[in-house]
Amino acid sequence: MLLTPPFRSFYVGRLVSLLGSAMTPVALAFAVLSASGEPSDLGVVLAAQIVPNLVLLLVGGAVADRFPRRAVLVAANLGAGVTQAAVAAVLISGHYHLPVLAGIELVNGASQAFAAPALRGILPELVPAEDLQRANAALATAANAAKTLGPTAAGLVAATVGGGWAIALDAFSFLAAAAILGRLRLDVPSAVRRGLLSDLRDGWHVFRGIRWVRVTTVAFFGVNLVNVGPWQVLGPLLTAERGGQAAWGLVLSARAAGLLAMSVVLSRVVLRRPLRAGHLAGAVGGLGLVGLGLGLPAPWLVACAFVAGSGFSALGVTSDTAVQQHVPRAALSRVGAYADLLSYVAIPVGQLLVGPAVARWGAAPVALVCGLGFAVASLAPLAVRDVRELRA
Repeated sequence: MLLTPPFRSFYVGRLVSLLGSAMTPVALAFAVLSASGEPSDLGVVLAAQIVPNLVLLLVGGAVADRFPRRAVLVAANLGAGVTQAAVAAVLISGHYHLPVLAGIELVNGASQAFAAPALRGILPELVPAEDLQRANAALATAANAAKTLGPTAAGLVAATVGGGWAIALDAFSFLAAAAILGRLRLDVPSAVRRGLLSDLRDGWHVFRGIRWVRVTTVAFFGVNLVNVGPWQVLGPLLTAERGGQAAWGLVLSARAAGLLAMSVVLSRVVLRRPLRAGHLAGAVGGLGLVGLGLGLPAPWLVACAFVAGSGFSALGVTSDTAVQQHVPRAALSRVGAYADLLSYVAIPVGQLLVGPAVARWGAAPVALVCGLGFAVASLAPLAVRDVRELRA
């Protein structure tokens, strides 16, 4: 059951957008590499999309708190749809030019910076507070299903008619999502504020004033530091050594299945203390890295990846729910933007550090330490009473 009618419309729009977006990484990789033959070109294009997303994230949070979030989401989806359509046109027409493609992706990344805070802030406007966990779990289910199906679909489209057409489908999904979200009718007045800098300062004061938000943000910094880069680099490296390249695909599928399974469970079971349960479950989120570090055979590694995906899903859903239930709605998007930015900056740091760490200590020991570090980062906030005792 998809809760309220406004949430059902939002869910459909979000699902359409997620299915298209899940196709883009694979499609873009095939299309750019086919057009240029240079892996460095793909790196530039991907960085052009990510950098403005991070740089403008706080501004996006302030805008989402200042204006009706539905309008912000519609505008962001329209911007993303138009820019992805332009990327598709460049690739399909055969007029590949790296500066042009990178410039378009800069605008696309800027659009996404405004979408993310508005997405987090709009949910309490769509469902009652007691239904937020189920709503977040339903959205996580959609996201994880899209991540499972999207890359396969993109590969098929790219192999048959070309990666540019898969990106065209992504553009269509953004435009369709904008049309669906535009039909939402939410009676939420925009806030009147003094200025953008004042909004950012006020949001920072709210963020600093909520102890459990600060503590969990530090925890997510640690999780991202030891998980994203090591998993992306050491996962395929160590799995290929022990089970062949096909084994890595099975491991990724198992992790996606774990993410999906836990999100389904949390859409049906409401937790009384979401942060306590989420951080306890999150302790197993690094089990895949532990399996890599211990040199487990492929079948056991697949099982570890499934359990790890389940724990990571629980950590994410419960954190989003707690923020939406307890942070003042007028500052929700800004607080979420600060939390996201301060935790996401750990990702490139971890990606840069994993190579030197492997050169010094070896791939397996680094994977093991990172997997155990994930558990420590997830459990450490439970030492703070505000985190343990926060009720739904």
